[in-house]
Amino acid sequence: MKQILSIIAILLVAISCKNEVPKVETQEKVSTVENQMPKVDYSAYPEELIKVFKAHGGLETWKSMRSMTYQLNEQSTVTDLQSRNILLETDNYMIGGNDGKVWIAQDSTYFDPGRARFYHNLMFYFYAMPFVLSDDGINYSPADSLTYKNETFPGIKISYNEGIGDAPDDNYILYYDPSSYQMKWLAYTVTYGKNEESNNYSFIKYEDWNEVNGLLLPVKLQWYTVKDGKPDTPRGDARVFEKIDVDNAPMDNGMFKKPENGIYVD
Repeated sequence: MKQILSIIAILLVAISCKNEVPKVETQEKVSTVENQMPKVDYSAYPEELIKVFKAHGGLETWKSMRSMTYQLNEQSTVTDLQSRNILLETDNYMIGGNDGKVWIAQDSTYFDPGRARFYHNLMFYFYAMPFVLSDDGINYSPADSLTYKNETFPGIKISYNEGIGDAPDDNYILYYDPSSYQMKWLAYTVTYGKNEESNNYSFIKYEDWNEVNGLLLPVKLQWYTVKDGKPDTPRGDARVFEKIDVDNAPMDNGMFKKPENGIYVD
């Protein structure tokens, strides 16, 4: 009888040890995944903007991504999110940005080369809101709320340090839903080539958000006419983004280099 009890005790100890092993492995796997996410210092951002970032997936997820691709009408766009190198491609022309230099390649004058630098990352910047507002060299301040059709949206104003980007005098105002903290509107000024600030704001409404690999990204951007400094009615058709993807796999930066038939526009 004593021998039987001893055998049972040994078996119970063995089973207990076997059951503990998977727990250790699971903890190791969780730790490995957590270590892959970049550390983010949120102290540089206003509290309300932090809530907006987190409502859209968080800066940790955004900064872990390496590439973004989408289709807008006939134009496909690929962006390296780390270097911000970019390639826009259609059947008639290609526009690229590589290490700060912009080029255009086309067999005929389908696209005005003089507009290439201004245009090359314009739609990417609008599309990648609110995350691009976490870039270096940005200043944040409170803005008056926007009221549209009896809904009120708090605002955060964004300005840039001197020498940041091609148009450091541009200003943006991000408007968000006060309950969900999702971005709803963007107001912006255009100062490229003017070398002076502007108080004439254009307005974009962000619609139909879609979650892609943990990030909440827009499907439609709708521009609006402006009346008395506020959005009035939709202006033209909405810009609809398709084939959207964002990924953390490294990119081949060779794709952003100027082809033989390309010319620099700087």
